Amino acid sequence: MRSVRQNSDLPAANGASPIAVNAQPAGPGAHELDGDEDEAWTYEVAPPDAPSELTAVVGENLRRLRTRRGLSLERLSKASGVSRAMLGQIELGRSAPTINIVWKIARALGVPFSALISNRSAGGPMLLRGDRAKRLTSHDGKFTSRALFPFDTPRTVEFYELHLAPLGIENADPHPPGTTENIVVSQGTVEISVDGQRFLLATGDALVFQADVPHVYRNPANVDSLMYLVMTYSLSAP
Repeated sequence: MRSVRQNSDLPAANGASPIAVNAQPAGPGAHELDGDEDEAWTYEVAPPDAPSELTAVVGENLRRLRTRRGLSLERLSKASGVSRAMLGQIELGRSAPTINIVWKIARALGVPFSALISNRSAGGPMLLRGDRAKRLTSHDGKFTSRALFPFDTPRTVEFYELHLAPLGIENADPHPPGTTENIVVSQGTVEISVDGQRFLLATGDALVFQADVPHVYRNPANVDSLMYLVMTYSLSAP
């Protein structure tokens, strides 16, 4: 397993996150600011029922990884595209980040997605109860992701359960070079666009593609879609 890369300068992307995310800052009219710390800002926030435990875990990991790299909130903001105010709120555990925000931060820090949501030391077998699952949600609540692996240490392969609501759309930024997505549709229909090329997947269909290009997930039907995703990061450092 690859260790979290140490870098005191602005880090390059290196095995950032999994799952499809909306890489755009919130909805219409939303924006990020780089002004003073008391600035007003508008950005995507998770629903009120977002797991508070996961919120605290992400905040602690963010502070640890950021300081380890010698990055100020301002420098990380510029590298990730997430406002300094939002980063500060996340570190304090006062704001539950959405999927796409965690992706942006992981990419800027040069760590796998799991490095930000990990809260358990590696050990023996671990039962992941469905009714206790921690889920990350998109800003509109139409896309949810559940990690099907323990939040322990960063890993080169990650496994996720994805839900996309009827007519829901999720846009994903290009992942770090060498990242591969292997996705299978378990329920419903999903249209996946990879760098402008479209693929319509019915139940049982699977698609494998290099995820270092823009890609989009769309549910064209009026029923929920259920997918399973294996995200594999490049073993070689950039």
